[in-house]
Amino acid sequence: MTPESLLFNLSPLLAGWLLDLLLGDPAWLPHPVVGFGKMIAWGEHRLNRGRHRRMKGGLLAVGLILLVFFAAFFVRGLISHLSPVATLLFDTIVVFYCLAGTTLIREVRAVFLAVDRSLSEGRRQVARIVGRDTSALSAQEVRTAALETLAENLSDGVIAPLFWFALLGTPGMLAYKMVNTLDSMIGYRTERYRRFGTVAARLDDVANYVPARLTALLMLLPLHPTLLKFVVKHGPRHASPNSGYPEAALAGILDCRFGGPHYYFGELVDKPYIGEHDRPLTTADMKTAIRVNRMAEVFMLLLLAGLRSIL
Repeated sequence: MTPESLLFNLSPLLAGWLLDLLLGDPAWLPHPVVGFGKMIAWGEHRLNRGRHRRMKGGLLAVGLILLVFFAAFFVRGLISHLSPVATLLFDTIVVFYCLAGTTLIREVRAVFLAVDRSLSEGRRQVARIVGRDTSALSAQEVRTAALETLAENLSDGVIAPLFWFALLGTPGMLAYKMVNTLDSMIGYRTERYRRFGTVAARLDDVANYVPARLTALLMLLPLHPTLLKFVVKHGPRHASPNSGYPEAALAGILDCRFGGPHYYFGELVDKPYIGEHDRPLTTADMKTAIRVNRMAEVFMLLLLAGLRSIL
């Protein structure tokens, strides 16, 4: 592949990432994930009742994922008949919408600033980005929850979408976002979602299996390769087969401890601890974690560029 053709193929990826870096998710801009959420809520409201909830939830999850993939595939095919530039523009917009690195970083930074002002404000701010009940969290637990989310969503919000872009293009990237949105809305082990969300949760586990481990590697390289054994030891402790790996990577880098018991929708969930040093987290830790996230994003882009040049 010539340098010119490589740059042409990579331009939607780079342009979309740069747009996310500069803009994040502007509140005034309609977002497809909001539409995904409305579709899921509509289906859940009508199907999550009566008998055969696991089957109905599975049909909803698979149906929505296939709908998004083939709709995007069809639309992109129509656009490709217009011009190569139109196709690049479509791909750039999809990449921009599917990446959430900047918004996540802004939210985590806002949590630390808020909890420094008051605990109640910190609890309200962190409630924007976590699923657990936040009304009784301590200041340390607020900061811990924010950094756990930063690590986990580096995989869900950046590395995994880029991974699926590399495999299946922008239709695969959008389908992955539907998988992730399904899990975030109905993939809980609570009484309401335990059966209905089973298939959605398992699909999310499969979709994130490789990206989560890749995320941990990208976080460790090149400054912290000696922590690989730490991640292998602590990553599997998480109840999720995937979330523990990026969380373990960040816990190792910061020499801190994540996990522990928390309430979700009024039910106590006792998460195993990841890491061994239960120390107070600071704003300096937050800044270090953000740098780790940004470096991992750049390494992922370089990895994709290298693969494209070879293939």
